[in-house]
Amino acid sequence: MLTREQAGDIFDRIRKFSSSDDVEVWFSGGKFALTRFANNTIHQNVAEENSIVSVRTVFGGRTARASTNKFDEDSLREVVKSSEKLTKVQHPDPDLLPMLDGRETGESPVSTQPLPSRYFQQTADITPELRADGVKKIVDVAEKHKLTTAGVFSSAESVEGIFNSRGVNQWHTQTLAEISCTMLAADSSGWQKANSPDASKLDPKALGEIAAKKAVDSAHPREVPAGKYTAIFEPAAVLDITGFMFWDYSGMAILDQRSFLSGRIGTKLFGDNITIWDDVTHPLQNGSAFDGEGVPRQKVGLVENGVVKRVVYARATAERMKHSEYREKVGPIAATGHGFSLPNEMGEMPQNIVFSTPRDPQSVEQMIASTERGILVTRLWYIREVEPFEKMLTGMTRDGTFLIENGRVQGGVRNFRFNESLIHMLSNVEAMSAPVRSCGEESFDMVVPAMKVKDFNFTEVTKF
Repeated sequence: MLTREQAGDIFDRIRKFSSSDDVEVWFSGGKFALTRFANNTIHQNVAEENSIVSVRTVFGGRTARASTNKFDEDSLREVVKSSEKLTKVQHPDPDLLPMLDGRETGESPVSTQPLPSRYFQQTADITPELRADGVKKIVDVAEKHKLTTAGVFSSAESVEGIFNSRGVNQWHTQTLAEISCTMLAADSSGWQKANSPDASKLDPKALGEIAAKKAVDSAHPREVPAGKYTAIFEPAAVLDITGFMFWDYSGMAILDQRSFLSGRIGTKLFGDNITIWDDVTHPLQNGSAFDGEGVPRQKVGLVENGVVKRVVYARATAERMKHSEYREKVGPIAATGHGFSLPNEMGEMPQNIVFSTPRDPQSVEQMIASTERGILVTRLWYIREVEPFEKMLTGMTRDGTFLIENGRVQGGVRNFRFNESLIHMLSNVEAMSAPVRSCGEESFDMVVPAMKVKDFNFTEVTKF
């Protein structure tokens, strides 16, 4: 895997080949391996190792980039030549700032906690045999319950870094292991997924047992009518539905007037119990401490007690916002270290979402016990946006949907389609658990709680 020293040598060579005003090189890559299983049998084992250099050059207010995964002299000369050719035919960008100066990349004044280590040797050392052993534990659970299982067990170590001709020199390494399993019965299913930089925190057998219990307990699902129910969402379901709003927490989205937060920053939009941070230093988060230009990622309070406080910014977006008609209505304006590599059309996005621990956290079991009639949701899928300003979403439940009556789970029900506004949902949260690291299929990993939501709008019943 590419080291920081090797990257520095590559950058020095690229810099000598370039005649541009400034040059920046983004490094990424690593090793990735995956074991896939279905019908209680491993059917695929793949592994890949690759490293990429992406070269951005600047000539007089113009910029572009080109990439390669070959590091010999001729290939590096060619990628610099390609980047410079592309740059010279671009229109000048009046919003393009000079490349970040390395003296500006010291510790952020808002991020007081150091970034925890996200590289674990035991994760990097996972072999196909170890993944197969994990799969066997899941398959043994399936066979014990007379179920069929499918899923993946992957492991990876990765690097990302950025060097530029003004002294920026940022580097990050991390590992990640992930397990996802679905348990299938004749007319029901269950699902679980988890990942961590530290593979020792993953328990394949425990994940399999939870998924199997959901499949067994939801067998012979009854049909209950659509309507508004008290809904208890497990963390993966919370992650996948709320993840649809965080692209809007962007200065560029406000400038483009495509954010549902337009005109709403500083107003109370959600319930008193909703407080959300973007915090790359949180011990349950992952990722690097810098953005696509090398700016340190700051800890940013997005929502406090239901009030939208601010959005995040790349450097150029912050400068544009300071001179825009919206500058008095968007809260603090400053680069926060959330920009993507330039050039791009999206600007920035918070990517390390953490929901704050509620004042009185409750377990899912406690939420169930206090519910007279409701629906327990394991996960959501096929989520799509219906109306952007009220953040109206549609989607379906899947892999473990249960009826709750008189404080007890009564059995499985056929799945629902829903149509619900995220604003309405997050204004009607009656209880939350302590937040946990969670992953799903529709959004990026977050630290989120389970939620009990009143009057959630299930609009149709499916046939399965």
